[in-house]
Amino acid sequence: MKTIESFKLEQLLTHHNLYENASVPYLVEKILERREGILTATGAVRATTGKYTGRSPKDKFIVKDDLSADLVNWGPVNQPIDEVAFDQLYNKVIDHLQKQDELFSFKGFAGADSKHRLPITVINEYAWHNLFARQLFIVPSEQEFAEHQSEFTVISAPTFQADPVVDGTHSETFIMISFKRKIVLIGGTEYAGEIKKSIFSVMNYLLPQKDVMPMHCSANVGQEGDVALFFGLSGTGKTTLSADPHRRLIGDDEHGWSSNGVFNIEGGCYAKCINLSPEKEPQIHQAIRFGTVLENVVLDDATRLPNYDDTSLTENTRAAYPLENIDNLVSPSVAGHPNTIIFLTADASGTLPPISKLTKDQAMYHFLSGYTSKLAGTERGVTEPEATFSTCFGSPFLPLAPSTYAKMLGEKIDHYNANVFLINTGWTGGPYGVGKRMKLTYTRAMVHAALEGELNTVEVVKDDIFGLDIPMHVPGVPDEVLIPKDTWTDQDAYTTQAKELAQKFHENFEQFTHADAHIAQAGPLYRP
Repeated sequence: MKTIESFKLEQLLTHHNLYENASVPYLVEKILERREGILTATGAVRATTGKYTGRSPKDKFIVKDDLSADLVNWGPVNQPIDEVAFDQLYNKVIDHLQKQDELFSFKGFAGADSKHRLPITVINEYAWHNLFARQLFIVPSEQEFAEHQSEFTVISAPTFQADPVVDGTHSETFIMISFKRKIVLIGGTEYAGEIKKSIFSVMNYLLPQKDVMPMHCSANVGQEGDVALFFGLSGTGKTTLSADPHRRLIGDDEHGWSSNGVFNIEGGCYAKCINLSPEKEPQIHQAIRFGTVLENVVLDDATRLPNYDDTSLTENTRAAYPLENIDNLVSPSVAGHPNTIIFLTADASGTLPPISKLTKDQAMYHFLSGYTSKLAGTERGVTEPEATFSTCFGSPFLPLAPSTYAKMLGEKIDHYNANVFLINTGWTGGPYGVGKRMKLTYTRAMVHAALEGELNTVEVVKDDIFGLDIPMHVPGVPDEVLIPKDTWTDQDAYTTQAKELAQKFHENFEQFTHADAHIAQAGPLYRP
């Protein structure tokens, strides 16, 4: 027996002007016809997202029902909303979309491993959002399209605004996931990243139940088949550092780790392009071509060329392009088990070492902590870097308890004997506003040394505040850069700032009351 929700959805999918799995050229034509975007001189489409240029985490909800009630880790990140409120808003959104002259639909997959992929449908009010979905998810073959049976549907209606008083939301914006009805509702925001991240949240709920670890990380593979993972929040360097001309890209943001190895969840890349240049990031720069969606990138009025240095709209400028735009690509996006795991942090205090090798317990501690700095524009209201702890380097997208994901990582590190490093891509020589961002050339040299095994036997010194083992020498990096304190003019100020950060680590870790004692003791040595 069909529910009201499924019946209404079927009605929507028979909309008189529904463009289903339209080609890239056709979607570009539609975007220009509807004046949703501008065709740049590079062939990419530039679109703007209005007042919301980042995710809206405070407007994200999960429907609390008999399926999710005992599984979801409820709290400020996973805010509950009841089934009645969801149904009412669902009906309003469907009615709103039925009135539109045109709608766009994409049928594809999340998950490159056929054993663990999720068939999805994305329904869009905007043509450029549909192009975004086509570029970011996995496009089916003709046969796969003919046989496609969707298991989750994303419905995006950016011009529909909720009424907080009536609809139970916090603002006009909402991102709601119903695991029972297998539907995501998005409204009141034009930021396309909500579409991508909502499905990532769904995969973070479903995959652990299949004994597959979902990960907020990029991944690549070396010439000898060695696999590397790069965990980190937005702006820490996942996309930049995994796009390596000497290694093949698996994916830049979301992956699963099963008993068979690693697989990409997506079919494209959503790269930050602030200050993008062909010299610093040649692979990403070359990947921006016809059909790429440039989000909130400022164009030169005369030439229509992107100005990647212009932050007048936001610092969170983005480029969405398919994986095949990357030359050295692993296709399909699956590989073996990781040899090296790198945790990326953008420390705005300028006190964490640029690279340190972690013990198993330290790896578990820092994975649970997920320390970084939120960078400007990645979320509403963030205008300059601010310290944050995001559990498992992906807290906004994790519906289940942190221990679920941490336990899986610990077991896999043990089983596959992976080396783990913490790399700080943030500030050196002082905090934000005083010091400078770590040079990308130095960070790349550190990553290369870690992946090539050059740091396995190198001499280390233990940081007396954070307890981290810092390599004394890294090829291509000045020795004085490796010890944070030595880069500060005022070393007393460094000590004060470092102790403040260490205290924040301890305060944050108090929430993990069930963590083993040896993991809890693997944090900073300094204790106030």
